[in-house]
Amino acid sequence: MSAKRYHLFEVYGIELEYMLVSNTFKPASIVDKLLTKKAGELTSDVENGAIAWSNELVAHVVELKTNGPTADLNGLSESFHKNILEINQILKEFDSKLLPTAAHPLLNPLIDTELWKHSYSEVYELYNRIFNCKGHGWSNVQSTHINLPFFDDTEFEKLHAAIRVILPLIPGLCASSPILEGKNTGFKDARLEYYKTNQKEIPELTGLVIPERAFTKLDYNETVFEPIKRAIKPHDTNHILDHHFLNSRGAIARFDRNAIEIRLVDIQECPKADIAICALIIAVLKFLVDEKTTTLQEQKKWTKEDLYAILNPIIKEGEHYEVSNFDYLKLFQVEKTLTVQALWQHLFQLTKDSINDSHHEALDCILSEGTLATRILKAVNDDYSEVHIKNVYWELADCLHKNAMFKP
Repeated sequence: MSAKRYHLFEVYGIELEYMLVSNTFKPASIVDKLLTKKAGELTSDVENGAIAWSNELVAHVVELKTNGPTADLNGLSESFHKNILEINQILKEFDSKLLPTAAHPLLNPLIDTELWKHSYSEVYELYNRIFNCKGHGWSNVQSTHINLPFFDDTEFEKLHAAIRVILPLIPGLCASSPILEGKNTGFKDARLEYYKTNQKEIPELTGLVIPERAFTKLDYNETVFEPIKRAIKPHDTNHILDHHFLNSRGAIARFDRNAIEIRLVDIQECPKADIAICALIIAVLKFLVDEKTTTLQEQKKWTKEDLYAILNPIIKEGEHYEVSNFDYLKLFQVEKTLTVQALWQHLFQLTKDSINDSHHEALDCILSEGTLATRILKAVNDDYSEVHIKNVYWELADCLHKNAMFKP
């Protein structure tokens, strides 16, 4: 977002993370070469019109993001796709390309992890010292981040309450990480299974993934930031870590830019799918903020423990998990147990008129054919040979290049 304050849903900030892989399918730690080639000199950030490119913690992941806040959610699929085509063109010189999905299915984190060695590297080195970043939870977790603005405490209260309520359902819409090291993990969203514990050395950073019931800046400082600052102090002797950066909940409040960043969305096969998912999540949040299906007070009642109890099995089962908590279902005007897939179908019907037609095809595919994780497993069809897995994921890379849905 930016230093300027915006009102609820006035603008959006979207971030997409992609892995670079060589033509042998190995992770390619050459993001510095990509950015250097584009900028003409070594840099960690490139502004490319509506989209900016930047490095991440590991040297094989690049982040594409809206270049500042944008009011145009519907044009983003095309904007991101143009940049993907440009990056793939540059990467040809290095016998590499972009790979979608939240996890590389064959990556060995002990062998394939190389941290970014340039600007900001002292922060990454400190993280590595504390947490040992040679693990799937650090080096194999590509996600989509949705940044939504709030103007003041009143708007923060409404937005944070709504986001907390919707977080548990997100993996059942967009899980895309079922395979690690050539095996079916048993989790539709293995990225989030790792996310839960990859900072276990300092549990205050991630908490229970679902944020605490804090609905003002003061409350949030006391409930979330102060415990983080206390916990990190013995490790951060040079005072280089920022509490906004350290907060790793599934949605984080960024009071430095008056926004909340949602972090539980696995990246999909193409921007068309990513932006459609963002559009649906945002439409449901608007419904909740406007108290169309339930009151603000009802939303605020939910504890992190009760919401986590719904999120946790969805990380494993994805859209097939049956939600049976009637109090939770009542928030969405549902009075019977439903699978997460059916619940999202219901939410799409409620909000469809407010979602641009350009997103409907992708949403229809996801809501009828299943999450990308389900479609990947269908394509793999129990053949976990390296050759077959590579073939499936090269198809996914092709979907990214063409901005097309994956339909096995």
